[in-house]
Amino acid sequence: MAHDDDLRFAHVLADDADAQTTSRFRAADLRVETKADQSPVTDADKATEEAIRRTLSRARPRDAVVGEEFGSEGYGARRWVIDPIDGTKNYLRGVPVWATLIALMVEDKVVAGVVSAPALSRRWWAARGTGAWTGRSLSSATRCRVSSVNALEQASLSYSSLAGWEDRGQLSAFLDLTRACWRTRAFGDFWSYMLLADGAVDIAAEPELSLHDMAAPSIVVEEAGGRFTDLTGRPGPLGRDALATNGPLHEEILERLTPPN
Repeated sequence: MAHDDDLRFAHVLADDADAQTTSRFRAADLRVETKADQSPVTDADKATEEAIRRTLSRARPRDAVVGEEFGSEGYGARRWVIDPIDGTKNYLRGVPVWATLIALMVEDKVVAGVVSAPALSRRWWAARGTGAWTGRSLSSATRCRVSSVNALEQASLSYSSLAGWEDRGQLSAFLDLTRACWRTRAFGDFWSYMLLADGAVDIAAEPELSLHDMAAPSIVVEEAGGRFTDLTGRPGPLGRDALATNGPLHEEILERLTPPN
């Protein structure tokens, strides 16, 4: 397929990232700073993104890079979108639910992505048109498929926090949605979307996100048979928020979460 080589290369990048992140996980001397947006960043976040960028500069020198910690570099139709540690707050507290997110976009479309969670011994990946897969490596993988749940009263919903919904003036609408669902849990971050791709969760929604949070998870969800849009229904990861579902539930939830005029 068109992007098989890019996907294999993304796995190489993820292998290097895993070595960086696991070596600093639960380290007694882990250094933590506070960014301008008041979110934390560790020396592991920075070192991992720097390592990915070095490899990209050697192996894909014509490709642009967009990373959470060091911004945009280069120009062109192809750009790699990197989140070195998604779930930094988990990482710095010793919670093993965090991952490196690596995606390749061509123009405005994600064509390949890897989500690597080494502390969980799991990885998820997808290339456009080839399905979504999970396992420890390319040679040890099973196909990801979303659930077939088609009623909210039977659906499981995952989210990250309530504060963002309150900031948007949508806390009441979101709480109403949680009450309509069979089950709700705040798995959060990449984990919500990967559980959705695995068929274990049916809905994942977040009110405040960036491209690096969404690019890799979005293609995994879509190639597993789900839908990934912003809260206005625009497909893909280019909005500032996200709704991912197994498909049948999507329109009803968009209607429930439509921002007020």
